[in-house]
Amino acid sequence: MALIIPVRGFTPVIGKDCFLAENATIVGDVVMGDNCSVWFNAVLRGDVNSIKIGNHVNIQDGSVLHTLYQKSTIEIGDHVSIGHNVTIHGSKIHDYALIGMGAVVMDDAVVGEGALVAAGSVVLSKTVIGPNELWGGAPAKFIKMVEPEKAREMNIKIAHNYLQYSRWYTDPDNPNNLK
Repeated sequence: MALIIPVRGFTPVIGKDCFLAENATIVGDVVMGDNCSVWFNAVLRGDVNSIKIGNHVNIQDGSVLHTLYQKSTIEIGDHVSIGHNVTIHGSKIHDYALIGMGAVVMDDAVVGEGALVAAGSVVLSKTVIGPNELWGGAPAKFIKMVEPEKAREMNIKIAHNYLQYSRWYTDPDNPNNLK
């Protein structure tokens, strides 16, 4: 079972049908929607400020979500994929966005609806990435526009894939169940 720790009077709230890997850590003021997955070694640390997560969000292995005390919060929309080893620090990520593996998104940055942040990118504080934009590099810069329907379709597919993968660990009727 995941490590769920209340702190400063806040106990994490987990939505329906969520998968929390056994060594995921969820602390404090974290509110998660339905059908989400938090994978191995991911840490959601809502000890100093709030983390709000929508529905159908996957936070992949080794990712860290944290904020600044009394200054920044995290808001993540619906159908968002946070890749392996991503750091999100006090940022807003809109619906259908994808944050690629190893990326860093700093305080007060905004990632627009359907936007993509390339693997290994560093999105600096207060950067605003518009809807359906692809950004990459360190520091991240605009690369090109992405077709809105393609971005939405891809991110819904990834979110649903991760929901399916999570069922391999939890559904006793699934022949692929790993337990």
